[in-house]
Amino acid sequence: MTKIISVTNQKGGVGKTTTTVNLAASMSATNRRVLLIDLDPQGNATMGSGVDKRTIERTAADAMLDEATISECILRESKGGYDILPGNEQLTIAEVQLLDARGREFKLRKALQEVVDDYDYIFIDCPPSLNMLTLNGLVAANSVIIPTQCEYYALEGLSALTQTIERIRMSANPELKIEGLLRTMFDPRNNLANDVSAQLTSHFGDSVYRTIIPRNVTLAEAPSHGLPVLLYDKRSRGALAYLALAGEMLRRAEGNLPSALAS
Repeated sequence: MTKIISVTNQKGGVGKTTTTVNLAASMSATNRRVLLIDLDPQGNATMGSGVDKRTIERTAADAMLDEATISECILRESKGGYDILPGNEQLTIAEVQLLDARGREFKLRKALQEVVDDYDYIFIDCPPSLNMLTLNGLVAANSVIIPTQCEYYALEGLSALTQTIERIRMSANPELKIEGLLRTMFDPRNNLANDVSAQLTSHFGDSVYRTIIPRNVTLAEAPSHGLPVLLYDKRSRGALAYLALAGEMLRRAEGNLPSALAS
């Protein structure tokens, strides 16, 4: 069964796009069939996958507005080995047009029906805000990964986001659940980071992945080369961390480990 996972956080700068791109590449490296959907008008996941957002003819906007089939919009086998439904500034226009569309929050889910069985994993990179694009991503998904930095405002923001997810589950997508919380840009030398990490585990328990993504220069450099970190420097701490996360998710999905626990 295909797993459709939205990578979401209403707070920007938490490693959301980095997680989407590198998790897609890591899952692809395990021979899973992967589709990455870029719903962010900034198109960072598209560029980070080696696709020039300025030259693409069709995007996720066309698929959601019924101006093309999703198969016509998907780019096959990016540099990271996964397919990509690209995004760029056209999504900003699409968001406005969706406001007046019938069944506006179900547009992505409907479009995906054509290709969903072609993939093992579909990762959706949502914008860093709760808008119509993010709503489409959450309604189309089975579950949500929430990347979060271990900083002062993390718990407050997560509380609001989990309430939003619960409202969507009650109103539009009964299947929606939290796949896991991912600690990103983590520096173990930082006392505050360690304190917040402990609070996250206390509040969310097994929903917090054991895999922690470190603060890593290579992770920051890779997007400028249009590559997932696994292809940019497969021996880097960042690459190894995302491979570990993919392994943790796979073991969890296969039922070999309870909840989000993996070693």
